Amino acid sequence: MFVSDSFIRIRKYRVSEMKRLATLEYLKTQDMFDLLIIGGGATGCGIAVDAASRGLKVALVEKNDFAEGTSSKSTKLVHGGVRYLEMAVKKCDRAQYHLVKEALHERGIFLRNAPHLASRVPLVTPLYSWWEVPYVYAGLVLYDMLAGKLGLGRSCLVGRAEALRRFPMLRAENLKAAVIYYDGQFNDARMAITLVLTARQHGAAIANHVEAISLDKKDGRVRGARVRDTIGGEEFDIRARCVVNAAGPFVDRIRQMDDPAAKPVLEAASGIHIILSSRFVPPDTGMLIPKTDDGRVLFVLPWQGHALVGTTDNPAEIVEHPRASEEEIEYLLRHINRYFGLSVQRGDVLSAWSGLRPLVKFDESASTAQQVREHLLMVSPSGLVTMAGGKWTSYRKMAEEAVDRAVASAGLPASGPCRTLDLRLSGAEHYAPGIFDVLIRDYGLAEDIARHLMHAFGDQAPSVARLAEDGLAVRLHPDHPYIEAEVVYAARHELAERAWDVLARRTSLALLDSAAAQTAAPKVVELMAREHGWDGERRRQETETALERLRALA
Repeated sequence: MFVSDSFIRIRKYRVSEMKRLATLEYLKTQDMFDLLIIGGGATGCGIAVDAASRGLKVALVEKNDFAEGTSSKSTKLVHGGVRYLEMAVKKCDRAQYHLVKEALHERGIFLRNAPHLASRVPLVTPLYSWWEVPYVYAGLVLYDMLAGKLGLGRSCLVGRAEALRRFPMLRAENLKAAVIYYDGQFNDARMAITLVLTARQHGAAIANHVEAISLDKKDGRVRGARVRDTIGGEEFDIRARCVVNAAGPFVDRIRQMDDPAAKPVLEAASGIHIILSSRFVPPDTGMLIPKTDDGRVLFVLPWQGHALVGTTDNPAEIVEHPRASEEEIEYLLRHINRYFGLSVQRGDVLSAWSGLRPLVKFDESASTAQQVREHLLMVSPSGLVTMAGGKWTSYRKMAEEAVDRAVASAGLPASGPCRTLDLRLSGAEHYAPGIFDVLIRDYGLAEDIARHLMHAFGDQAPSVARLAEDGLAVRLHPDHPYIEAEVVYAARHELAERAWDVLARRTSLALLDSAAAQTAAPKVVELMAREHGWDGERRRQETETALERLRALA
């Protein structure tokens, strides 16, 4: 794809490196793209899928890796927002009510179009006073009603004994009852790369580790961007009829490239999560803690064979690679211990990570915990389209709105309306749970490895398994299901350019277990070096960067 004759003659590069060079050559030599998207998180990748599937000529650049920021640091839930529904009812806010209803509709579409990556999860909400019982139960029944035909299951009220059976870790003292309801859960980083692969299948040209450093204008209109390959160092221009700013927490930085006087529309909140071992959560049931000190809900979820706990919501500076502070980690541990019948200590934390939640400042007087996760779509006088805020659950609807606006404002030649409502994403078209049996029977994989590959790659899992047959079936770490074949597959087919891309996003090892990922890092570097043709210096740099990032998660 996009390989020119000159690149075919280059022999010193590995195949995977030639693919990147060919993509960069294509980006710099095309006369004009219809759409240039800046940002490769949930929003940008979703826009690329929508636009490319409509027949538009699409380019996307991401300065780091896909979903390296906020979009891989979510609570891994596809949900309407229980807290926002409560706020809507309390304030009689019709707009928030419809926002939750729309998100629940999108939740159903999300699970339908990526069934290998997303599934429903039951959640227990413990109730320790009788007055909470009708209040919480009524709210969650309303939550179900708003989902309509795309609902995931009916909420039910259960007694103390059943609550403890479903979630044995609960503090039994004074427990009165519980409500069990259903939401969606997914693998956010894998979802982002799945959107990238889907967009590429529809013809989009996409490159990570390429930073937009300025916007190009002609006659007062934005007509592309000057970009820099952060790996190779080369700068070049990408020309486009319309530029979409989907830079997540950094959208104001791109807006100010267009207009230095542009007033910021975002504020950031630090959302941290911690990972505990599987003994702190049942394998198939999560828990919602209905109210924390700052008014947020807090989740304890089963995720990738571990317990995921999150999230905080504190005002934060917009920076690259934010770190979880000890104060935030202590905040989560304190609330868990209030609801758990067993003690959870700092030494139980396997990994702790922070993501910046980009919140649109609709209400200047509200705290970050009170801001609604609504999105804002803007078009500047020069034609720059900006999509700010939002959340993973609504990525598809946000993309539809952004592309509709871009087509209208720039007069783009789209071949029809949005097509993503029923668009099965990469890995989903021929996905079926029977893949699990095929991986075990035909490729001899262990059950945990087969289950992991099935959910991470969907109908492409056999392709990874075939690589494993070539001596790459060894686990990256004995306690986890990730295997060497995934590293090679990521380098060849999933645009993984750095060791950190694999450790933190093509696999979830870094986020699950920092110490295990540090052990696996040298092997990941070695495998990627073979694929990309790295010299000794590049190997050293990759190892140092990966270990530095991993130590920050400990």
